Amino acid sequence: MTQSMNNYITGSEVLKARYIPVVTEMVESWAEGKPLNPESGKANGYYRLTAWLLEYVMRHNSLPKGVHPMPEGRDRFGRTEPSFPVDFDSLTDGFVLPG
Repeated sequence: MTQSMNNYITGSEVLKARYIPVVTEMVESWAEGKPLNPESGKANGYYRLTAWLLEYVMRHNSLPKGVHPMPEGRDRFGRTEPSFPVDFDSLTDGFVLPG
């Protein structure tokens, strides 16, 4: 059991390393021109979108299609951050996942 759990963790890290560059590039393009969060210096929702998209591509080995709502979140001070829709058809246009 321990050996298979270690393989899963290792496999997960391999997938994360494979996909994080393209996920980051997509989220950076999404963030262009959006208001910045003064605490992080990134667009509001940047980290939620990054985490959601990375989990999606790791789980499905494909890019999402259509509009998906990003879940409501909390900032580091516990303040609620609202859900927001993301159009993945336009966001992923021109991007491909590494093989």
